[in-house]
Amino acid sequence: MIEFLPDMPDGVAGIRVSGRIGGAELRDLKPAMDRLMDSGEIRIVEVIDSDYEGFGPDGLAEDLKLGLGLLIRHHAAFKRIAVVSDKEWVAHAMHAFAWMVPGELALFGLDELDRAKEWAAA
Repeated sequence: MIEFLPDMPDGVAGIRVSGRIGGAELRDLKPAMDRLMDSGEIRIVEVIDSDYEGFGPDGLAEDLKLGLGLLIRHHAAFKRIAVVSDKEWVAHAMHAFAWMVPGELALFGLDELDRAKEWAAA
């Protein structure tokens, strides 16, 4: 499941992922992400919930298409991405792939969501 988070600071988009993410959910997310990218400056808080299980059918392929497409078209617009999770593999993945992510990237624990919002907005 993918949902937009309420109560985010101005200029910050919040997304929570949980359960297993399928390709259809990511295709449904694309119009909202395109609108976000058109805002000019991108600041995101992504919460990876403790029950997140990864990608379901067609999920990984859609995630790559969506993510790479956004990065290529809007590379300079990315300012800050706060990833909020207690999953150990998330920290390892961030360290491995941080060089590919434009802008600043920071990891926060699930109990630090408010701090992640403040950091992303700063």
